[in-house]
Amino acid sequence: MAIGPQALRLVSDTEGIAAISEFGVVLMLFVIGLELSPQRLWVMRRSVFGTGLLQVLGTSAVIGVVAWWLLGFTPGAALIVGGSLALSSTAFGLQILGERKEAGSAYGRQAFAILLFQDLAAIPLIAAVPLLASSTAHHGFDLAGTLRTVGVIVAVVVGGRYLLRPVFRFVAKADAVEVSTATALLVVMGVALLMEVAGVSVTLGAFLAGVLLADSEYRHELESNIEPFKGLLLGLFFISVGMSMDISLLLREPLLVLGLVAALLLLKGALLWPLGRIVGGLERSDALRLAVLLACGGEFAFVVLKLADEQGLIAVRVHNLLVLAITLSMALTPLLVAALAKLLGARKVRKPARDFDTIVAHSPRVIIAGYGRMGQIVARVLRAEGIPFVALDHSVEQMDLIRRFGRWNDIFYGDPARPELLRAAQADKAEVFVLASDDPESSLHVARVVRRMYPHLKIVARARNRQHVWRLMDLGIDEPIRETLYSSLKMTKQALIALGLTPERAMDRVERFRRQDADLIKAQYLVYDDEAKLVQTTKEALADLDKLFEADDEPQAREVRERDPDTPLTSPD
Repeated sequence: MAIGPQALRLVSDTEGIAAISEFGVVLMLFVIGLELSPQRLWVMRRSVFGTGLLQVLGTSAVIGVVAWWLLGFTPGAALIVGGSLALSSTAFGLQILGERKEAGSAYGRQAFAILLFQDLAAIPLIAAVPLLASSTAHHGFDLAGTLRTVGVIVAVVVGGRYLLRPVFRFVAKADAVEVSTATALLVVMGVALLMEVAGVSVTLGAFLAGVLLADSEYRHELESNIEPFKGLLLGLFFISVGMSMDISLLLREPLLVLGLVAALLLLKGALLWPLGRIVGGLERSDALRLAVLLACGGEFAFVVLKLADEQGLIAVRVHNLLVLAITLSMALTPLLVAALAKLLGARKVRKPARDFDTIVAHSPRVIIAGYGRMGQIVARVLRAEGIPFVALDHSVEQMDLIRRFGRWNDIFYGDPARPELLRAAQADKAEVFVLASDDPESSLHVARVVRRMYPHLKIVARARNRQHVWRLMDLGIDEPIRETLYSSLKMTKQALIALGLTPERAMDRVERFRRQDADLIKAQYLVYDDEAKLVQTTKEALADLDKLFEADDEPQAREVRERDPDTPLTSPD
């Protein structure tokens, strides 16, 4: 706003900058598509297609009816305005949750699910603008335009399915980061260009290309290659929005603009609060946090409204008013979130006063994140084996305690989630990343960063509980290790022996339980967001275990054990 033609006039070519910066939105849609694997959507289906769907439909309907009935918009324009204002800012929402370390809270997970559905809903909304404009211009339904759109989408899906993976497989053999990055950008730009030539939304093409590669083995590498470009161009996109805002509207009609901002925040907040309470099952304070966080407009609204303006669906003045109101609502959101946190007495997270240590390491084979009880055991064995490693811990007190007991040259203070710290630790040369942090949310954040930056690293992860295991599995980590499982199994074995069972039989019972529990973890991973299914599968597993142990107590099985104690009990199958 400051450097644009409305204020200091340092930049005058806003159209040129906007044309470049819109590619940031295209890249963001590609990354969103990459993260939307069908398996992840299935796990989150209740929150995404429950609360998210109701929020978008409810808000769109209310705003659309107001625009059509009270403000005299055409049905097509009312539909687009209602849909665009129903969307919230993914960039702002996730950033605020991350900074406040609330992404793993109940309302944080609900907010993520709603934002995820909004991102999905933005795709058909963007695609609908040209169709509505053409039907309005021809005073009827444009069958040819619709068929052309469907045909291009089918061509992208089929072509991407059979061409993209072989291309990336060929590029991977080159083992060159530059080639991989260039190919990723070429795919996004190529699909976007194809869509533009066909008269279809370029963002829709980028999203489809991302979805087609979501389940491929190249997903993490693509995401890490695209992320820097997406961040820079998305930032430029917000700058271009600020430069193109008509500030004179605020000066000429301040009551109208501020009234629109207040109406948007209050209306969306009033619809979000009961959704969070009733559908999401949140506490009152968490439902209020959800409503304040998502009440603002979003970046996709800028794209939809600009497209609607270009297609003649809405007037230029309406476009300028809505863009100004959305921008002000987004600017107010961090202030409202902070004010609400203070009002509710939210505890502030104390940041460590010192920066991370300077790391001096010589090609470590292992990186250990978290130097608590589990991390120390791993480190001691590695040191005894002569395997070079670097251990990182974010607790000042823990590091001071460790260094009182000796001088360790391979243990350093710092947050393992910081990319510069990982680079300093030479994670690119390591083979294994041991995630031993005792904080589930912190470990998930570190795992995401490592997966994105160093997809070659084998991650061995500690898990607090079953939910933590499943969320680590979402990130592609095979068989996370529950911190209490093996000690609990050993205690069970000793208890059975103390009760008179032979060591062999006690070991057999414990091993049977371990195998069945491992199978149950994998089965429940597919339904872990569905509480009813979790209860059902747990009951079925307990019944199966009872039947297995009952079979061991049958006369024939007892005779076999008495005749040959070393014979295994009933077959694992």
